[in-house]
Amino acid sequence: MSELLPLPEPASTDDVGETPAARKRPKPGERRVQILQALAAMLEQPGAERITTAALAARLSVSEAALYRHFASKAQMFEGLIDFIEQTVFTLVQQITGRDVPDPDQPAEVGRRQAARIVALLLQFGERNPGMVRVMVGDALVFEHERLQQRMNQFFDRIESTLRQCLRAGAAGSATPTVDAQVAASVLAAFAVGRLQRYARSGFKRLPTEHLDASLALIL
Repeated sequence: MSELLPLPEPASTDDVGETPAARKRPKPGERRVQILQALAAMLEQPGAERITTAALAARLSVSEAALYRHFASKAQMFEGLIDFIEQTVFTLVQQITGRDVPDPDQPAEVGRRQAARIVALLLQFGERNPGMVRVMVGDALVFEHERLQQRMNQFFDRIESTLRQCLRAGAAGSATPTVDAQVAASVLAAFAVGRLQRYARSGFKRLPTEHLDASLALIL
């Protein structure tokens, strides 16, 4: 989770109850970021069991009550990670397409290039943020509230929809351009999800970007 703050030093005494003279208050929002950073780091441990708030608090050297001063529940902590995934990835997607919705009238080659770059950025994001991958593929959400998995499903639906719009121009010469674009987009989305799942289940050893250019050339 390199885009956020580095892993925190031992918690400020504001959370562990030392004397007022020794207190060093975190900046506004910093403690929330530290909690999310620690949660993501714990998720990076291959084969990690369900993470409890007690274990998370122990990692930060604070009480569980200190966590709940910043998040109402553990589900809300996971929502914070999902927010980060969505904001980071879709900000980069928009930079690739140049707009919220890709231009359906753009040349076919441009659309295919955009689609390839979107898949690449998704896999590169996962490679740099292993803990986030376990959230993205749902491994970390198995015992959590079902709305969290629904949000990740919607995330990948949105990725697939964007890919479909990028590829629509490339299918313009077909008798069924919409169907062809949908099929290509679903294959690309499934490929990306499969690479992320393999990365998580290999203990983060099989990189999702392995032979990426050659793989995308076969699909596109």
